[in-house]
Amino acid sequence: MAAQNDLVARIRATSLRTPMSPATGDVVSLAIGEPDFATPPGIVAAMKRALDAGHTHYTSPLGLPELRSAISGRVGRGYDPDGVTITHGGSAGLAAVIMSAVNPGDTVVIDDPTYSLYADIVAAAGGTTVRVARRADGRIDQERLRAVLAGAALLIVCQPGNPTGRILTAEEWRSIAEATRGTGTLVLSDEAYGGILYGDGFVSVLDVADLRDRAVLCQTFSKTYAMTGWRLGYLVGPASVIADAALVHRTVNGAINTAAQHAALAAFDAAVERDLKAMVDQYRERRDVMGAELLAIPRLTFEPPDGGFYFFCAYDDPRTSLEIRDAARRCGVLIRPGREFGPAGEGHIRLSFATSVADIVCGVRRLAEVFDRPEPPGA
Repeated sequence: MAAQNDLVARIRATSLRTPMSPATGDVVSLAIGEPDFATPPGIVAAMKRALDAGHTHYTSPLGLPELRSAISGRVGRGYDPDGVTITHGGSAGLAAVIMSAVNPGDTVVIDDPTYSLYADIVAAAGGTTVRVARRADGRIDQERLRAVLAGAALLIVCQPGNPTGRILTAEEWRSIAEATRGTGTLVLSDEAYGGILYGDGFVSVLDVADLRDRAVLCQTFSKTYAMTGWRLGYLVGPASVIADAALVHRTVNGAINTAAQHAALAAFDAAVERDLKAMVDQYRERRDVMGAELLAIPRLTFEPPDGGFYFFCAYDDPRTSLEIRDAARRCGVLIRPGREFGPAGEGHIRLSFATSVADIVCGVRRLAEVFDRPEPPGA
């Protein structure tokens, strides 16, 4: 048997990601990380038209020129199409930036807790991840951040956060800009849930003028447009940085589905915008329902999310988050363990409200049983 590849070994040694069991039989899932809505009909119709028109061949590895132009126009802020590249979903966009910016031995700073994929890609690039735990109020520890950013190749932020649902304040962005000014540190902002917001105050990395020369936005059509299976994302940033990322992306992924890119142009139509508003309205209703149900479990504490579709709950129980996950499954509900999102996530669980109100109510009430009754010996 061949020796294990070093890259595989690095990822296995780093990864906190856990496999998710399917919800079968009488099991409710509050673990899923994708919208339960259908893709808006205007986008589906545009896909059919694209196929009928014969858009079934390769396009530029950078992406369909019309789509890159539409994104640059939508983003504004002076970014032209040379600062945009289309990617094979948000995940491939993240990988392209990290792999193009990080050399073996480089330091990459990430939030804690945060989306587990970041550390895995850093490990694949041979970099070292440094985690910055949030303060008790859920905000960035700015002093700690400044200390660890010295000499870092890359800072990765996720907002609205997965799993926390938090957004970065203007003050936090100013702190990041100050800490990276005059350095070679690139700032990568994963804003996959940026179209699912429940209030004002969202500041994109592209809105921070002091980060203009070192900021990259990673965005995807997956979450906002309920297009997870379409695998379309994009990067926006300085043209030289985007060119490097596009080279890595082309090498690993090749060209993106041409017809799907034509269909994505319809995502910016007024009719689809109305569909998006309707989806966010339903998410808001579900958030309120889940929050009310969770209040009935006194051993859980949480802050309602600013965006996205997750609650990240701390629990008062001696069991690990993996043990809580397993106990929840025995009670008929699937959840995500907090440890998956970093050391600071231990003692927490993530619950998704990207499902029906009926499943939310049923799932949270089943979860209550986990904390209401002791586990039998040997469970």
